[in-house]
Amino acid sequence: MPKAKETILEIDLNALEHNYRYLKSKLKSNTKFLAVVKAFAYGSDAQAIAKHLETIGVDYFAVAYTDEGVALRNAGITTPILVLHPQPSNFSTLIERCLEPSIYSPKVLKAFKEVAIRKHQNAYPIHLKFNTGLNRLGFWENDIDFILSELNLEKSLLVKSIFSHFAASEDPNETEFSKAQLATFNSISNHITEALEIAPWKHMCNTSGILNYPEAHFDMVRCGIGLYGFGNSKSENKNLKPIAALKSIISQIHQIEPGESVGYNRAFKSESFETTATIPIGHADGISRQFGQQKGYVFINGKKAPIIGNVCMDMIMVKITGIDCNEGDEVILFDHQFTAEDLAEKANTISYELLTAISQRVKRVFTSS
Repeated sequence: MPKAKETILEIDLNALEHNYRYLKSKLKSNTKFLAVVKAFAYGSDAQAIAKHLETIGVDYFAVAYTDEGVALRNAGITTPILVLHPQPSNFSTLIERCLEPSIYSPKVLKAFKEVAIRKHQNAYPIHLKFNTGLNRLGFWENDIDFILSELNLEKSLLVKSIFSHFAASEDPNETEFSKAQLATFNSISNHITEALEIAPWKHMCNTSGILNYPEAHFDMVRCGIGLYGFGNSKSENKNLKPIAALKSIISQIHQIEPGESVGYNRAFKSESFETTATIPIGHADGISRQFGQQKGYVFINGKKAPIIGNVCMDMIMVKITGIDCNEGDEVILFDHQFTAEDLAEKANTISYELLTAISQRVKRVFTSS
């Protein structure tokens, strides 16, 4: 790949395929694979990612909101799409675009049922979300009788799947809690399956669930961060390849004397003669202010350069004293070697937040390394 000439996010589709096939290898042959492509496919490019995954056999996609599913349909994606957090105001659009809702509360079930009946639907696929301990979204186990009463003899809806979400599947210290969640989900599943004429699919695993709880793979798994190169453990990260590399260039180099300051609020004051570089990327691009004050860093010609002062909207300044470099040289914020997870840790955050924050104004460049 040629050196960057501007701020870009490189997306490696071969790395994406590697991650998919590695995670798929953990499953039984009949376990379906749902790829989570919400939030612009974790900050990359949802349409391009979904198109590539569709060609290599992903069974389902998931997005957070209806508009995200509509964007995929507009891009030509025909694979089933689960909308994880649909809003009643979007139910008509959801049905018109053949998207499948997560139904997570009595209110949402009643509202969607009304729209489905009004639109003369027959066996429209829905997915019932149950809360087993994450306490975010989901029916409670004691809602089952209500759900069954709403669905009894109701021909407009078809329960395609029932699912839940682990709260801490990556944490070995929470194994007991995760197994309790699994036991609750099994109880719910058995109750519903016995009551319905058609047994719905079951799914509970996220990436860490796939890796740590094979007994919970069931009929389908939902994979997000793993597809993008992170396994939530140092050992598993070695088996995955980060698909995204955020790069920029040096716009200008300055020689700073003792006592001079850099950036807004004079947040950095030099104690000696220093050399600084200005990079055209800032908090409007996803590099938040928490990476300033030498918490974050970039790499220039393989050398680490700390971010100094406050992060600006469109620029960061870094200290390059002792680094052999020139204006126009490539700058790496993260890639497969200097990972987003490593950078995120420096600012006390996680790779998810850093990746999904990358602004849509950053040019996406696709590679097949």
